[in-house]
Amino acid sequence: AFAAILADGAVLTWGRGLYGGDSSKVQGQLRNVQQIQATNGAFAAILADGAVLTWGRGLYGGDSSKVQGQLRNVQQIQATNGAFAAILA
Repeated sequence: AFAAILADGAVLTWGRGLYGGDSSKVQGQLRNVQQIQATNGAFAAILADGAVLTWGRGLYGGDSSKVQGQLRNVQQIQATNGAFAAILA
């Protein structure tokens, strides 16, 4: 799957939905996106306010619900094949 940040900060995704090509569950929140990183099956986006949204396969980092409360003031995201790491301010 692929993801592109548009000039207005929105995100366009395409490709195999299971691997992040379908961002419909978070599309309404994908505004003012500053950065996107990808694993082999998921995407993570940093928003202008430092929050992070993830989507795609949970096994590849697409489900950040267990750490969502900690994903504030994120400066950068790094990705491996199957996981994300967030660098906080």
